[in-house]
Amino acid sequence: MPPLMLMSEESPTANAVTKEGGTVAATPVQASARWQALLAEAIRDVDELWRVLELPLADLPAARAAAGTFRMLVPRGFVAAMRRGDLQDPLLRQVLPIGEELQKVPGFSPDPLDEAQCAPAPGLLHKYHGRALLVVTGACAVHCRYCFRRHFPYEDLPRGQRWWTPAVAWLHTQPDIKEVLLSGGDPLTLPDAQLAALAADLAEVPQLTRLRIHSRLPIVLPERIDEAFLGWFTDGRLAPVMVVHCNHPQELTPAVVAACQRMRAAGVTVLSQAVLLRGVNDDAEVLIALSERLFAADVIPYYIHLLDRVQGAHHFLVSDERAHELLRAVAARLPGYLVPRLVREQPGAAGKTPIHW
Repeated sequence: MPPLMLMSEESPTANAVTKEGGTVAATPVQASARWQALLAEAIRDVDELWRVLELPLADLPAARAAAGTFRMLVPRGFVAAMRRGDLQDPLLRQVLPIGEELQKVPGFSPDPLDEAQCAPAPGLLHKYHGRALLVVTGACAVHCRYCFRRHFPYEDLPRGQRWWTPAVAWLHTQPDIKEVLLSGGDPLTLPDAQLAALAADLAEVPQLTRLRIHSRLPIVLPERIDEAFLGWFTDGRLAPVMVVHCNHPQELTPAVVAACQRMRAAGVTVLSQAVLLRGVNDDAEVLIALSERLFAADVIPYYIHLLDRVQGAHHFLVSDERAHELLRAVAARLPGYLVPRLVREQPGAAGKTPIHW
């Protein structure tokens, strides 16, 4: 498979990295943005990560092999929050290539959510009533090893000037859709000029009321939440909603907290979702601390997802029984508004499937 391509002839970031390792350079107007410079400096080489974190050399060959099938990428600021020499660090485990990823496990597939069947227009997914999702790019600022789209065919998505025109035209014909989600990859790897133009075109769809972004960048690269971003995101007709992806309280560094609070102060509704991951957050004390620290950062705990069974991520699986036990323990210690909903995403379902515990 060739390197993944972005869906625009505009380049999204300084050397943003697509899921299979392709890179793109920054546009001149965006070249001086601090977040882009930091993204350009992200660690892409397994050997460098080993040196920076002083990891055991015996595990390096397996990591190299796994990174050969799904490229490693992690910003240096995120690495700085990890413990040196500890392969079990909860942040490191999320981005660390390991040999187990190469195993083929029954029940784990390249497209666990069957998204290929939900595309009424190029780059557009319509799975749930009342909302639609635009896959705006294949580029990310971090490659999470459990990513359910790690095998997504981004190279088949549209690109070029105003690639989203057919998707917006389709939305005009769908009076029941009130909300559009920007996803990827990660939407915030794209330049603000392109995102602002897309948001302006979406605002012309009369029945839309909300624009939601799902992004990992506020957590792994909080510098992305700058004045330019907040300017276009909060200045339009559509109500702005940000869903950040935060799995562990260790991720909530002072810079991340400040970024979340900037969004909230600007009028953005900020929610958080996590994935329940073995060896990362499958511990009641960790989940309690995560909810408490999110709320202190003006973020509402929203979802905890059971793992999507994507090929290469089986080592993160937490059983339903253990998930029930954890959520019961969390609910016994926290007020209801700090207890995220435990959900599973299932192909063909009308929405996220609540898991009752």
